Amino acid sequence: MTVRVDLNLSLDGVAMPANQSPDNPMGEHWGRLVAEYAATRTFRQRVMHDASGEGTTGVDDRYAAAYFEGVGAEIMGAGMFGFHAFPNDPDWQGWWGDEPPFRAPVLVLTHRQHAPIDFANGTRFEFLAVSPREALDRARELAGSADIRIGGGAGVVRDFLAAGFVDRIHVAMAPIVLGRGVRLWDDLHELERDYTVTSEVAESGVIHVTFMR
Repeated sequence: MTVRVDLNLSLDGVAMPANQSPDNPMGEHWGRLVAEYAATRTFRQRVMHDASGEGTTGVDDRYAAAYFEGVGAEIMGAGMFGFHAFPNDPDWQGWWGDEPPFRAPVLVLTHRQHAPIDFANGTRFEFLAVSPREALDRARELAGSADIRIGGGAGVVRDFLAAGFVDRIHVAMAPIVLGRGVRLWDDLHELERDYTVTSEVAESGVIHVTFMR
C-alpha cells in the first residue's frame, strides 16, 4: 500500500488559481493549469466518458493513466467535493455527475453532516470530521492492499505532507507562471530531503516530478 498525491501545478507552485467565484469555482486560470492533462485520451475516457479514442497519447497520458491505477480509497476536502458550490442543496452529489471517476470509496473531510452517497460504478462518498491520521486509518480499512490517494485540494494535501504521511508525490508542472493562488509547497521547507526525486519532460512541455520515499 502506498499513500500518494497527484497534482497539477504551475511553475511557481500554484495548485489552486486565484479569483474563484460561483461561476468559476476553480479559479480564473484553472483551464490553463490542467490543459495538457485534460487533453489526454485517458482523461477524456475516464472523466468525460468520451469513447471516441481521441486525445493525446504521449508522456502526459501515461501519467494520467497511472493516476487512476491501483487506488483503493481517496481522501479529499470539502472544496474538492464541491460543497461550496451548492451549500444549501441537500441533494448535491458533488462535481462529478452520475459516474464519478474514482470507482472506489472517497472520504470527504468536512464538518458538514451528510449521509454517504453511493454510485453504481463503485464510487462511495463518506463524509467525516476527523484528523488526517484518523482519515488515513479509515482509508486503510477501505483500501485493503491497494493505494490511498490524497486527492486535494492543496490545503488538505499540505496537511498530509506536513504530517509525513505521503509515500509518493507526483506533480505535473505546467510551463506557466500564475503569480497568485494557493501554493502547494508553502511551509514545507526541505520536504525533498525525505524523498528520491526524479523528473520527466512531456512532449507538451509539462514537467512531471516524482518524489518517492
